[in-house]
Amino acid sequence: MLEVVKFGIVGGSGVLVNFLVFNLLLHGLGWQAMTATVLASCIAMATNYLGFRYFAYRDRASRTRRQIMLFFVFSGLGVVMEIGLFWVGYHGFGLHSVLGSNTAKALSIVLASAFRFLVYRTWVFQQDAHRTA
Repeated sequence: MLEVVKFGIVGGSGVLVNFLVFNLLLHGLGWQAMTATVLASCIAMATNYLGFRYFAYRDRASRTRRQIMLFFVFSGLGVVMEIGLFWVGYHGFGLHSVLGSNTAKALSIVLASAFRFLVYRTWVFQQDAHRTA
């Protein structure tokens, strides 16, 4: 249960970063919706790595090139899922308003986060057998 709480704290801060950057770019600076969502998601992914590595999963195996590579591969897949889902809401369902675009963004983040949680805990931040004994 504590793992889920820590994941939620880090994930929540990543969501906040994601929404802040997204809204600044799309609604504040007038960037294209897909550019704004891609950049916001990538910035959130980078900040999440630090939170997961040093807070949520700090008791897991030490940082390695493999861990970093897996994090960014699976995070990248999560970003692709998020972008695809956002595209469906924004372009497919025409959610272009501030509320609509943020709703599409929120739903895409929630669905992609379920995938991220499973792969981060299973493959990226694996339990170190020596530390749990």
